[in-house]
Amino acid sequence: MARTHVEGALERAGNQAEQAVRSAVRNPWVERLARFGYAARGVVYAVIGLLAVQAASSGRSAGRQAGPEGAIQRIAEQSRLLLALVAIGLVGYALWRFVQAVLDPENKGTDPKGLAKRGMMLASGIGYSTLALFAARIVSGSGRGDSGGGNQEAAASLMDKPFGRWLVILAGIAVIVSGFYQLYEAWTDRFRRHFKLQEMDHSEERLATHTGRLGLASRGIVFLLMGWFLIQAGLRYDPGQASGLAGALEALATQPYGPWLLGIVAFGLIAYGAYSFLEARYRRIVF
Repeated sequence: MARTHVEGALERAGNQAEQAVRSAVRNPWVERLARFGYAARGVVYAVIGLLAVQAASSGRSAGRQAGPEGAIQRIAEQSRLLLALVAIGLVGYALWRFVQAVLDPENKGTDPKGLAKRGMMLASGIGYSTLALFAARIVSGSGRGDSGGGNQEAAASLMDKPFGRWLVILAGIAVIVSGFYQLYEAWTDRFRRHFKLQEMDHSEERLATHTGRLGLASRGIVFLLMGWFLIQAGLRYDPGQASGLAGALEALATQPYGPWLLGIVAFGLIAYGAYSFLEARYRRIVF
């Protein structure tokens, strides 16, 4: 009997805590911060794309500077104020991804498919939190000069754990699934359902459709390569194989017609940046 009362009290406390969190995230400032986050993501991807275009046009290697950390460093070279704003935006975007993963405002559900989507949102939130911290360290003057080793460090740390190499392989499979899903969304235009189309004029709607197709397709290709690298790292027990976005662009550049492949994907990433700016204005933010 006492156990039943304890369980009931814990359930009520849990429900009250969840309601309190949901009430807190409905604050208008949370939505504004989320939209600011989409804009910050757009800046980062636009800079990544521009760096990759420069590498493709010059015929040189994309290198680590074309990844997210490289983009952050390039922004810092141009303006510390802009970098500070981007860092705040990345925090907002990470927060929104955590809200999506934990509270499930978009009703992804608790079936395997829904949990997989929410798991990717959680992973995205962690990734953007790390990038925001990297940016904040540079703004404060305590940032390190190196970049691009995040995936390798994470894979090395994970491989030290029991069944770690299999977790790395599973992570690679999850990234590949995410890549195929982005390609699917680009092909079917399913991404359009996230926009408040009734508030957009014809030119804005067309721009959202075209940048969404090209941007998601290019990002999907990059994710396929990133996932493949993770799988290879797990199979070979070699964290050095776990390359991130910069490594994926580097791999494209080394293929036959590499500069052309890199240039096409680079323009796609710039398009994804533009798509993110449109999301900042017109995306449906559901609580």
